[in-house]
Amino acid sequence: MVRKITAAAIAALFVPVVHAADAVSWEKLWTFTHGAGTSVAGQTSEIVAFDSLNNELWVAGLKGIDILSASTGSFVQHIDTTAWGELNSVAVRNGVAAFAIAAPVKTAAGTVLTFDTTSRSMLNSYSVGALPDMVTFTPDGRIMTANEGEPLPLTASTTQEARGSISIIDTTRDTVTTLGFSAYDSSSGLGRIVTPGSKPSLDWEPEYIAVAKDGKSAMVTLQEANAVAMIDLTTNSITSVKSLGLKDFSLPQNAIDTSDRDGPGNTALTGNYRTVPVKGMYMPDAIAAYSSGGKTYYVTANEGDSRNLDDAIPGAFNEEIRVGSGSYVLDPTVFPNAADLKKNANLGRLTVTTSGGDLDGDGDYDEIHTFGGRSFSILDENGNMVFDSGNQLEALLLAQFPALIDDGRSDNKGVEPEGVTLLEVGDRTLAFIGFERSLQSVIAIYDVTDPTAATFLDFIVDADSLSPEGLSAFEYDGKLFLAVANEVSGTTSMFSISAVPEPETYAMLLAGLGMIGLAAKRRMR
Repeated sequence: MVRKITAAAIAALFVPVVHAADAVSWEKLWTFTHGAGTSVAGQTSEIVAFDSLNNELWVAGLKGIDILSASTGSFVQHIDTTAWGELNSVAVRNGVAAFAIAAPVKTAAGTVLTFDTTSRSMLNSYSVGALPDMVTFTPDGRIMTANEGEPLPLTASTTQEARGSISIIDTTRDTVTTLGFSAYDSSSGLGRIVTPGSKPSLDWEPEYIAVAKDGKSAMVTLQEANAVAMIDLTTNSITSVKSLGLKDFSLPQNAIDTSDRDGPGNTALTGNYRTVPVKGMYMPDAIAAYSSGGKTYYVTANEGDSRNLDDAIPGAFNEEIRVGSGSYVLDPTVFPNAADLKKNANLGRLTVTTSGGDLDGDGDYDEIHTFGGRSFSILDENGNMVFDSGNQLEALLLAQFPALIDDGRSDNKGVEPEGVTLLEVGDRTLAFIGFERSLQSVIAIYDVTDPTAATFLDFIVDADSLSPEGLSAFEYDGKLFLAVANEVSGTTSMFSISAVPEPETYAMLLAGLGMIGLAAKRRMR
């Protein structure tokens, strides 16, 4: 099960070459399947956290927490949290686990529970903002939650609103500070407004939090708003919000496959990557922080997301539409070839938003805005983008594992990078990016030590799992590990990670083989 990575020059895909000193290896240690027969019926695997005190994984799913032995993957205990609502996230620090739980009515205040990871007894309960979707600890032990505050449709014409927020819990004083966005209600251009006529305090939905290593600041992704918020943890305040802008898919390095029916006779044509007159909203989900050159940087997984209340109640607000729809009118001056663009083989199948692109407000669309960047990005501490992976994630997957591309998602958001975690290996920092929409569990490994020039290393492919959601990389007993919670398959997997071989040995091997620029044959498991 051990996989070693070779240098490969893939110039045709415009991707960085893997260098010998960047080589790593991975080995799958075990996979645990949650649910009836192993833990409890209906349990899933969505977010995973490592408890170093007891060498255990705490896995959050719909029915609560499954505790697993990190060494063997054996089941230890289930903690039922359904009495409080739906569990969304878990984090562990110094023998304390924190759970983020949405209320039964998601627009009501959510709950954070804390547990002792040794006795597994509950320590405390805290009330936080509506729909806490993610929980994390700061270095000094405070607990933070990203509270989405999603609206709840009551009828096709009536919606109950909820305010997105960030809660900060001081467990030493048992106090909760909740930060909202009402101060930005009179501003514009800082983040997208999805629902027409809404305002930031109601429309923006915090998704994920990354805390800087020094614990003085944090960055929060506002996924649907296509923005990030900067938090000052010395004053417990939101200091700024920054839009991430639009990704130009007309550039060669950003070429995408826009259709699931672009083959002969409306059949699928996998990997039909082209430059197109479309712009993507990055819309990051997960985010992770690291330091480089004395500065803080953030890695984002640019999944993309839309607001579709019609899924819950037919006729409620839904921003999604296909370019080929008769009600999606392209400006004839900007798009004189609109009829051709609307064909299934071109952009007709592409899912886009009605809440952006009409630049002059005349009812037709001057730009085509779609969901997600189909990439990962690296941001500086002010939210400025210093690196984006372009189309590397999908182009490399196509080159190395074409059978794992789900062409049925080409017209949506591609492989949908969703989860991200970071791991320090000596003086290097590795990023692991999970793909929600591939036909097996796929995780890309990049060296992000230089934030302006991230380098692809390899893919971890797990044939026993599907849709990695939560990733956690950590060191224990001098060894490096990656734990992965796979949502669709309901599995949790553990991998060992190491650097191999010595750079000098590796360079000599490559020179002897004379194989630089050729990809080694790969065996998929």
